[in-house]
Amino acid sequence: MLENMFARLEEIYPELVELRRDFHMYPELSNTEVETPKKIAAYLEKLGLEVRTGVGGRGVVATLKGGKPGRAVALRADFDALPIHEETDVPFKSRVPGVMHACGHDLHTAALLGVAKVLTEHRDDIPGTVKFIHQFAEEVTPGGAEPMIKDGALDGVDVIYGAHVMSTEEFGTLSVKEGYFSAAQDDFNITIYGKGGHGNQPHLTIDPIVTGSQLVVSLQQIVSRRVNPLQGAALTVGSFHSGEGNNVIPDTAVIRGTVRTFDEEARTVIEEALKSVTESTCAANGAGVNLEYVKDCPSIYNNPEETKQVLEVAKGLFGEENLFTDAPMMGSEDFAYYTKEIPAVYFTVGGRSEELNAVYPHHHPKFNIDERAIVNIGKMFVSLVTK
Repeated sequence: MLENMFARLEEIYPELVELRRDFHMYPELSNTEVETPKKIAAYLEKLGLEVRTGVGGRGVVATLKGGKPGRAVALRADFDALPIHEETDVPFKSRVPGVMHACGHDLHTAALLGVAKVLTEHRDDIPGTVKFIHQFAEEVTPGGAEPMIKDGALDGVDVIYGAHVMSTEEFGTLSVKEGYFSAAQDDFNITIYGKGGHGNQPHLTIDPIVTGSQLVVSLQQIVSRRVNPLQGAALTVGSFHSGEGNNVIPDTAVIRGTVRTFDEEARTVIEEALKSVTESTCAANGAGVNLEYVKDCPSIYNNPEETKQVLEVAKGLFGEENLFTDAPMMGSEDFAYYTKEIPAVYFTVGGRSEELNAVYPHHHPKFNIDERAIVNIGKMFVSLVTK
């Protein structure tokens, strides 16, 4: 049966490429997705599946009831795009100025639709129930996973799997790791309130630039001196804006950044230390401060037993030499919310290809991907459903 489903995936591959390219040409930003979920729902309804739309806002969930007893398995794909102007020369490049699929979500969506088609055609041989979760707004905070869960996307589900194509990993490879697989993401916005004045009379001012500069340096000591070295963490200041004139000391400075951690202990240590360092640094300089600390999605935690199942399947499909299990990724993904609810596994498949110039990183205007990864994701999903 599995061999027949693999063959069917290969057979409908041109159709899935066409789907992916249509999504790519007409991308929609997070929380503004209108036509994309309509297309997804129409495809799933044509298969004769039970389809819910507007799940959690803009999500689509379809349910397949197999002909044999078994567990309930959910498969998830995301479908939002990014505010990036595409610079590739592919014939199916984005038709929407300033918006493109620069992360592979169009490919994820096409792959999951293909899986739905193949599994539906083999309904009588499918054990249990399969839920196809098409998620909106993965790229923003808050993402679409949490509201979809609250709206029942995981009701009755025993396990969920998710996959992400990667332009940084060679085609034909797969990466997965039991336990923490992605970092939690927190963001901070700091506004320092000083006292502006002329640059030739600094003694009459409270300089927010000097205060902010001291703060940026002090923040870099939090990970190196407050966090256990065995606990991976990163704190990055990505934005520092203040003033406009070369001879004017401004009133305010704004600092923005992000924090990445894996376990909750390190996450709490950094949050508390950042607040303490910020307040004390500003107070020492006589400046006021407002700190907004936003806790975004947690870490993805791959269930150990389910991860073993994924590895067993992947070895048969890709060969042990093409599996990587050594390190988690510091990027964040709101698939993490699903892992907080039920056993789950998130894995990545290679989509890098020198021949296709699919070598640029995700979120890059020249991002491209080897579309054959559609079939690799499909084979993983159907294997896990029927295992």
